[in-house]
Amino acid sequence: MEQPRRVLVSGSSGLIGSALVPALRDQRFRVIRLVRNRAAADDSVLWNPDAGQLDASGLEGLDAVVHLAAENIAAHRWTGKEKLRILNSRAQGTRLLCEKMAALPVPPRVIVSASAMGYYGERGDDPLTENEPPGRGFLCDVVRAWEDATRPASESGIRVVMLRLSIVLSSAGGTLGKLLPLFRMGLGGPLAGGQQYFSWITIQDVIGTVLHSIATPDLSGPVNVSSPNPVRQTEFARILGRVLSRPAVFNVPRVALRLRLGKELADSVLWSDRIVPEKLLRSGYRFLYPDLEAGLRTLLGKPAS
Repeated sequence: MEQPRRVLVSGSSGLIGSALVPALRDQRFRVIRLVRNRAAADDSVLWNPDAGQLDASGLEGLDAVVHLAAENIAAHRWTGKEKLRILNSRAQGTRLLCEKMAALPVPPRVIVSASAMGYYGERGDDPLTENEPPGRGFLCDVVRAWEDATRPASESGIRVVMLRLSIVLSSAGGTLGKLLPLFRMGLGGPLAGGQQYFSWITIQDVIGTVLHSIATPDLSGPVNVSSPNPVRQTEFARILGRVLSRPAVFNVPRVALRLRLGKELADSVLWSDRIVPEKLLRSGYRFLYPDLEAGLRTLLGKPAS
């Protein structure tokens, strides 16, 4: 019997990782989890990216690596200390992992590394493919450093795919999880007028993109991970309200978000980014949920009447 392929996954307990691990096992991958605490998992490899430590003894024979671990950018206000944590959790951990992979006698064929649409910054109504230059601001700089940290792997000949993730919709948490209580109480609505573009993707299509990236040898570099049908934020609120059979008319002003999150973080939340998944579409990926309402109804168990 053919031996299962081995894939190393960091961030396996997060929103994406917890959905990815069973999907990989369904595809007959043997999942090795990259963890900070050995007791946290069987079939695991220990690392401490803050200290630059990674146990290389468990890295032999890997077919692929999926790197998802990173600090939540919206967990706290962006103080100087918090900004450093956000940057280091991405750049330091990614560089450490890629350096270790590049140094292996037989490295993995592919590393699929998380990135973010924050690379583009505030871009209004312009359609954004992977060829667009980076924007300006703290978050843009973080994503550039995050992606640059994969260079030790790509320069050694490993195929590297950097997933520029848009807003991931999941009933298990994330942005949608934060919005649902308000919308279910009839207190939901657009943010700051709602004319900014809201680029989104369902968790099912994120998992599909990861599997597609592992299996598609011609796919490399930055890849926009977003539905081909972004909507304006006011349209997102209207559709979510309809799916939940609740009104969605309460506009949240920019000043309220700034008071809650701080100016810099609040303004980045309100960026307008019209993401185009050009490379995914050209590589033959077929979205499970290209339509927002269909995706939300599936996620929330609300079939159309």
